[in-house]
Amino acid sequence: MTTPLPDGLYESVVTPRLQARLSQTTSTADIQQIPRAQLPAVIGRHVGTAVERFLESLPEEEHLAAVEQLVAMLGPDLDAAATTQLLHSVWPADSPFPRRPTTPLADGALFTNARDEPTLGSELALEMESADSVDLLCAFIKFPGIRVLEPQLRGLRERGVPLRVITTTYMGATDHKALDILVNEFGAELKVRYELASTRLHAKAWLFRRNSGFNTAYVGSSNLSRSALVDGLEWNVRLSSVAHRSQILKFTKVFDSYWDQAEFEPYHPDVDGDRIHKALTDARGGGSGRSVIALSGLEVRPYPYQQLMLNALDTERTVFDRHRNLLVAATGTGKTVVAALDYVRLCPANQIDRPTLLFIAHRKEILAQSLRTYREALGDGNFGELFVDGERPTRWKHVFASIQSLSASLDELPLEWDVVVIDEFHHAHAAGYRRVSAELTAGEFLGLTATPERHDGFDVRSLFDSRAAYELRLWDALEQDLLCPFHYYGIADNTDLRGITWQKGNYDQAQLSELYTGNHARVHLIMKALQNKIVDPGTMKALGFCVSVEHAEFMTAQFTKHGVRSAVVIGTTPREDRRRHVDALKAGDIQCIFTVDVFNEGIDIPAVDVVLMLRPTASPTIYVQQLGRGLRRSPGKALLTVLDFVGHHRADFDFSARFTAMTGHTRRRLEQEVASEFPSLPGASRIVLDDVTKKEVLDAIKRATAATDIRALCRDAAAIGIEARLKEFLHESRRTLDEVYRKDRSWTNIVLRTSEQEAPPREEQTLLNKMHRLRTVDDPERIAAYTRVAEGLLRGTPVNGDDPWTRMLVDFLMPKGKLESYDDALRHLSTFPRALNEIVQLMEAALDNIAAVPEPLIGSLSGLPLRTHARYQREELLSALGWTSNVRRPGQHREGVAWCEASNADLLLINLHKSAKDFSPTTMYRDIPVSPELFDWESQSTTSQASPTGKRYLNQNPASTDVVLAVRNAPEDELGTAAFTLLGTADLVSHHGDRPIQIRWKLRRSMPPHGGSD
Repeated sequence: MTTPLPDGLYESVVTPRLQARLSQTTSTADIQQIPRAQLPAVIGRHVGTAVERFLESLPEEEHLAAVEQLVAMLGPDLDAAATTQLLHSVWPADSPFPRRPTTPLADGALFTNARDEPTLGSELALEMESADSVDLLCAFIKFPGIRVLEPQLRGLRERGVPLRVITTTYMGATDHKALDILVNEFGAELKVRYELASTRLHAKAWLFRRNSGFNTAYVGSSNLSRSALVDGLEWNVRLSSVAHRSQILKFTKVFDSYWDQAEFEPYHPDVDGDRIHKALTDARGGGSGRSVIALSGLEVRPYPYQQLMLNALDTERTVFDRHRNLLVAATGTGKTVVAALDYVRLCPANQIDRPTLLFIAHRKEILAQSLRTYREALGDGNFGELFVDGERPTRWKHVFASIQSLSASLDELPLEWDVVVIDEFHHAHAAGYRRVSAELTAGEFLGLTATPERHDGFDVRSLFDSRAAYELRLWDALEQDLLCPFHYYGIADNTDLRGITWQKGNYDQAQLSELYTGNHARVHLIMKALQNKIVDPGTMKALGFCVSVEHAEFMTAQFTKHGVRSAVVIGTTPREDRRRHVDALKAGDIQCIFTVDVFNEGIDIPAVDVVLMLRPTASPTIYVQQLGRGLRRSPGKALLTVLDFVGHHRADFDFSARFTAMTGHTRRRLEQEVASEFPSLPGASRIVLDDVTKKEVLDAIKRATAATDIRALCRDAAAIGIEARLKEFLHESRRTLDEVYRKDRSWTNIVLRTSEQEAPPREEQTLLNKMHRLRTVDDPERIAAYTRVAEGLLRGTPVNGDDPWTRMLVDFLMPKGKLESYDDALRHLSTFPRALNEIVQLMEAALDNIAAVPEPLIGSLSGLPLRTHARYQREELLSALGWTSNVRRPGQHREGVAWCEASNADLLLINLHKSAKDFSPTTMYRDIPVSPELFDWESQSTTSQASPTGKRYLNQNPASTDVVLAVRNAPEDELGTAAFTLLGTADLVSHHGDRPIQIRWKLRRSMPPHGGSD
């Protein structure tokens, strides 16, 4: 009798036997198609298990024959198992065979330092004897741990085996002497992350690479200390490249990427000994923890997110000729470093005749630190002069001045500067700043701020044509560990907001205040939440955002009544009282400050570890700024707890917008994240919603999605006027191209429907359906070229069908079917004026896509119509590289590679995630950026080193053939087929393996900070 399957989660291939058991099961089965990229691994694993069971059922003497029969069925290229013997090693004849680890190389294991198993230390020692390279990653290294492995570490050096070590100064746990021994005695290459407040490196792991391909790794709880290696209660898992290929591959790629990151700095005892000693002493609490005054001598290099800011400034100036720019980023994210590096780029190469600079701030501490940052970036300890608190410049070339000093001496100062930078630019609306700004002229003007919206409602972006050159996203800052991680709890508070008047995009504040003030039931719920979510409310340092002064005073009285000492700080609070309350919160004398105004500077308290959201905030920008008040790092502060009390909102209130701002996810992705409880948040941050709040968020997402259907878009178009151009519509409606376009919808469709005209004929609609894929065009030359072609066809003026830019557009619009000629194709396209007009308008709107200065390919392909770091569709890339012709059409191409004989180049089309739907650890680390210059790529499974394609890859050099890399996150984006980011030409660094070949490429231009994945 067939037994039914028990309820639970499965990942089993559906077979007739399994289907029979399912038929006997009363529960509902969820059966899905295996993703194509995972099919070989999943089916291979299933078949391997079946073969193992089959062999176990046979007598031992029949095993070999059965295997040979099976292998013969799979094809002649597979090597049959001809014997029952195992090759154990191949070693130089004049040397004894190395000892082997206790665990077979092909197996995994769990080591717990238990009585009847090898210790981790003994197993690591055996692994070293046969390793061809060793990598170690651990948070701290102890001297006794080095001595446990001393013979093997010495053996590595004697055999010339590379040893790479990454560690940190966190908590001062590392022994300085241990690092010196590793480098001086054992020849290790060592890199250190210097940190005090936190560590992003908690991993403890070893990787042993072998030229034979039998790599092994250990991942677990053990740092390099004697107790961890010998007798501590430590757990460590052993991985094998045979049993855990994808995990070993991931280890290799991630370690290599860490090794190339600037935050892990090389350690040389003779050069860095004093620095490491001070860092370890400070981390143990033995020093001041402050930076030394002298220049460090280290090169100031931007983090990836800072590079994005620099790229944005370069784009604003080079592409748009904008020389008055604003950067918006949270406090603590290094805006001043960006300003300093930007200034370095503006300096001439000889560094002699530097541009004049005026840096303005409102506090001496900010000016002194900023001067130090500029000196570090320039490598010049004499750069710049202070103009603050009685200090007065003598040279007046590079001045760091307080606004107070400038205001008092404006008539005596130079008014023309090459570069003016104003820090904390949200002060710019104040009278003193306005007066100074009105008098100054600058070739380059740069404002820096964390809070563009002031408490008086003024938005400083209005001084920059209502735009910022770059705004650092919250999730980027969290990913970089620049801000304190947060735990957000969305808690339903049972208040009904649906009857509150909605006006000008927000609730009526007076009605909200009346609803919340005096609401004792809500206070009871808030106090209960504090008890449930906060370890000890009596020691918290909380900030509560209220809707009105009356509400803040009510909450202060209620908290104090319940034993949580609190105070009110609002815009009218006297400065002395404000300072006293803030000091009391820092000291723990009170537990909470209630405020109405998020932009009140007196409430900028890094020690805040609890934020209470006690009012609905419609603006996601303001919400994130409120959240940001608690995201500053502070000693002893592990995380920020956010309690957001959520009512039943009216349909006008987009409750989902705050989560989009917090996570960076699109609404479609956000819906998945909410349903699966936000599994992909950066770092240690978490978002937890109760059932009622989760429903509010999902309902809001559905409402927001409905707001982008064609009926809503048509209502906006009618209100703005159907004669408006696409760019004007986007500006007036505050919508994006992603909201306008769909696979089956274009701007023309919206205009026709709004004006109640007939839908386009099928062939014209086919062209219009391609427009959503052109919305990502982001380089000015292609925008100009496509506009020129479309306008020429509309006017009836000649368009050159042999022009490569023209061919790119034709190949994109008409990818299938033989063309008589490109000129004939252009004549055909000219019969669709509405589609051509849409191309013109879409290219006009696409100018806002430009986020980096595009550059030609480096090398022999520089004359092609391609620009590195720009985004392209497959058809455009194939066309530009000459793969296409009027006979061979881009729609015929389906592979991830293309040999383009016309340009003598191999095009590699790379999906970082083979499936857009699922996380696939078996495929996602095959093709991956290792560093800004290095990219690891795996050839097609049928490509051997001896094949013509393999030889071309491995013999590649600029004098023979080129390799061009283009990468995208996944095959599809929110609207359909995703665009590739063109990384550019690359050169061979190394390779190993066969069918497939694993190759490491070095890009000739560093990839963009997002690595080509948007």
